[in-house]
Amino acid sequence: MGKSRKSRRPAADSASVAEPVDGGLAELVPDRDRPRAWTLLIDGAPQSHVDLDDPARLSFAYQRRLGHVADLAAPPGRPLHAVHLGGGALTLARYIAATRPRSTQQVVECDEALVRLVRRELPLERTARVRVRSADAREGLAKVPDGWADLIVADVFSGTRTPAHLTSVEFLDGVRRALRPGGWYAANLADGPPLAHLRGQIATAGARFAESALLADPAVLRGRRFGNAVLVAADQPLPVAELTRRAASDPHPGRVEHGRSLRDFAGGALPVTDAAAVASPAPPASAFR
Repeated sequence: MGKSRKSRRPAADSASVAEPVDGGLAELVPDRDRPRAWTLLIDGAPQSHVDLDDPARLSFAYQRRLGHVADLAAPPGRPLHAVHLGGGALTLARYIAATRPRSTQQVVECDEALVRLVRRELPLERTARVRVRSADAREGLAKVPDGWADLIVADVFSGTRTPAHLTSVEFLDGVRRALRPGGWYAANLADGPPLAHLRGQIATAGARFAESALLADPAVLRGRRFGNAVLVAADQPLPVAELTRRAASDPHPGRVEHGRSLRDFAGGALPVTDAAAVASPAPPASAFR
């Protein structure tokens, strides 16, 4: 995939911004329907959407599902200690800051140039307690104090693939160390038929957490197309009924798998270890058309 290394800002009649970052060419494309809303793309692949006037508005389906997780990880309005592995345009960090004031959040993003672009073009609210650290996700996780986090979200892509070292039981050991007792873990996963990566991640979460659930578009779960799925895990019962209700009422309705149906979906897949881990599959060219 070719990467231009020349920064460019289009003509004044277009508010788009495009410049090279460590992961490729980043573009901030304005939302035609909302004056201060933007979509972030990396090498043409949509990454996230931000509405500066309404940071509690989540546009992408996977972001809405992560928002449901953040809403249910603690009683309404209670501040969270949240860790975001992968920053993008800081969409979920903005959402938590807006919906749970006084939350304290850490974002670990390895792409320093992307962080600079987002901070410059899409600045955070001054009241947001968000610290952004430029580091590899697993290295940054290791610096989070034991038992500090109520919620850890992994949304890490190198290009369009999740790096192998963020898919293993050893990685989840680091997640568990940083979570408080009863804390939640959520991961944005991308896969397509035959869904081997997704099944392996379900087995991996099941090897380290007592409870897990999967939120996704039914077409993705049926192996009909490539897409995103949100895996959530904890050592306490999850509010599956409420997750199901929220996912079903989204503009792009999702389905929730849990318990026996989730185990059946995993189909006997084995937990992933560092020694056997591979990056998530690359999406087909048609995925972003």
